[in-house]
Amino acid sequence: MSRVLEAVAQHAFDRPDNLALSGDRLRLTWAELAKAIRDAMEWLGPRLESCDAGAPVAIALDNGPAWVVLDLALIALGRPSLPLPPFFTAEQRRHALANSGACALVRPAHDGEGAATLIAAEPVFAERLPFPPRALHDGVAKITYTSGSTGRPKGVCLSLAQIESVAASIVEVLGREMAQVHMAVLPLGVLLENVAGLYPTLLAGGRYHAPGLATLGFGQGSRPDIPRLCAAVADARATSLILVPEILRGILGWLDGAGARLPSLDFIAVGGAKTPPSLIVAARAAGLPVYEGYGLSECGSVVSLNRPHHDRPGSVGRLLPHLTLAVRADGELVVGPRPFLGYVGEPAVDGPWGTGDLGAIDVDGFLSISGRKSNLLITAFGRNVAPEWVESELLAQPEIGQALVFGEGARALCAVLVPASASAGKAELDAAVQRTNAGLPDYARVSRWRASRPFGTDPAEVTGNGRPRRDVLRAAHRDFIESEG
Repeated sequence: MSRVLEAVAQHAFDRPDNLALSGDRLRLTWAELAKAIRDAMEWLGPRLESCDAGAPVAIALDNGPAWVVLDLALIALGRPSLPLPPFFTAEQRRHALANSGACALVRPAHDGEGAATLIAAEPVFAERLPFPPRALHDGVAKITYTSGSTGRPKGVCLSLAQIESVAASIVEVLGREMAQVHMAVLPLGVLLENVAGLYPTLLAGGRYHAPGLATLGFGQGSRPDIPRLCAAVADARATSLILVPEILRGILGWLDGAGARLPSLDFIAVGGAKTPPSLIVAARAAGLPVYEGYGLSECGSVVSLNRPHHDRPGSVGRLLPHLTLAVRADGELVVGPRPFLGYVGEPAVDGPWGTGDLGAIDVDGFLSISGRKSNLLITAFGRNVAPEWVESELLAQPEIGQALVFGEGARALCAVLVPASASAGKAELDAAVQRTNAGLPDYARVSRWRASRPFGTDPAEVTGNGRPRRDVLRAAHRDFIESEG
């Protein structure tokens, strides 16, 4: 039995009239949520009877109560779910559906569509798909496709036990009292929001608030309308959020410029990319209770987390209690005991898994990440440099909005920089680079740089949560990177 569904049933019995789930136009009590899940099962179940028993069902909906209800209904039906993030290209979406052997796609209903129904007040349609079934790993409950650095993402297979262990660990380390009003900012199709936002909130008995992404100012791609986002947080009196560093930086800049505060917030988890310690410090000075964490889809979304009373800025916190962690001689992190089942179409993962990330654990158990093993640069002088380290130091400068560092086989490092604002010209950027260099050893200093338009102007340049695709941007700036000055 699912721990999350058991919690929903228990909350519906103990306090049926308390609010459990809300969106733009709908608010559901615990009793109403339990009934909505049963109704969704009754509608969806017959439409899947002719499907292969182990074939996944894809969800392609905007954030909202309907997404939540359908996700929980699939758990109750014992059907693997395949969340599709809204930022996937048409090719990535088709690849995920075909690669996983998805048998059906639940999507918004078109006007006049015959077999549509209302799920949590949203018209939806279950479309049968023509893809042949795939042999998936035993026990798979959710398949998540990470956009990563390629156009053909891999399907990460997770069991219900693996997913719910992450959620239960988050409740354990944060405490049930932290679950008040969690607001979804990231798409629910992203595993981090689904597993680390939704499920812990339901387990702990808080209210999960899932407005549509356009309501939050995400109507024009991955870059939000920050004032609109902040207004939504304030209106909802949200007490917790999950953010990526780029969105945190935008919120901090807006609050500083507007002289505003978001006093309802008690906890903000930030992850998805390395966060400069100076950003954490500045955010806290502005009243934002920000705590950095670390995770991967292959580990069910969260591996470690800073939290109140166990916090060390510059680290990504302590390991969640259901996991084990080892560090190989080359610095690669290995997570156990078995964080995921394996990739679609590849052999099962039967034990600990090498993450490809480089890091270290200090004497107090705090984990720090230095970069990706695959990104490690070896300069012409034989020095190893994790580019994420230097990029983090560059991003600590207020004049620099985005940064990528290159230098494989070169005598010195170079950087492609995006100004944080139109007022940051050549002189300001150069001064920012020099300040950064002053705090770095000789071998890690940036000897030359080029200004660039924002990464993501071309959607192929960034992942869905805004992380630059290093290989794409390297190709775009090859002339600069490969020149020696």
